[in-house]
Amino acid sequence: MRAYRDREHAGDQLGRELSGYANRADVTALGLVRGGVPVAERVARSLNAPLDVLVVRKLGVPWSPEVAFGALGPGGVRVLNPEVPDRIGPDQIDAVIAYEQAELTRRESRYRAGRPPLDLLGRTAIVVDDGLATGATAAVAVTVVRQLGAARTVVAAPVGAPQAITWLRGLADEVCCPLVPEDFGAVSRFYRSFEQVSDDEVVALLH
Repeated sequence: MRAYRDREHAGDQLGRELSGYANRADVTALGLVRGGVPVAERVARSLNAPLDVLVVRKLGVPWSPEVAFGALGPGGVRVLNPEVPDRIGPDQIDAVIAYEQAELTRRESRYRAGRPPLDLLGRTAIVVDDGLATGATAAVAVTVVRQLGAARTVVAAPVGAPQAITWLRGLADEVCCPLVPEDFGAVSRFYRSFEQVSDDEVVALLH
């Protein structure tokens, strides 16, 4: 099943779903680094809203890194996914966290260079990703933007797994996800082109 040509096409579709937020002075579109940024750029363009990034890191199961057992965000925010079985030893967990914390710090430095800290006080933050598999990364993003003072948090993605959507609806003020297939599998199944997004692409989109 291929619902979207690429992330840009998905972002255009998602922007239409979010049209109620267009031309509002209190809205900020936040792309989850890295794959969510091209989607968020098109959403921001559709809504006539500013674009920024939120750096969060998925905590992947060591033997299957694409399966998340949680996620990290700036300021020491941590979310663990209750849907993932507890089959990971403490030493493995500590090693994954240490590695991902270092990468989070590196990316924050790269993407925020020359940019002021996120100012979300009183704003509606639309957190955008390219897909929601476990929902762990989006969950930590919701926690982060609330700590940054957002008045309303919207999680938006072109496609998501039913379990992830159910979980996130209990955390965010709103979840916008036009495609929620029962037979989910992986985010990449729903894109014809799903190339990895580079740091350079993220920086270029922010400029």
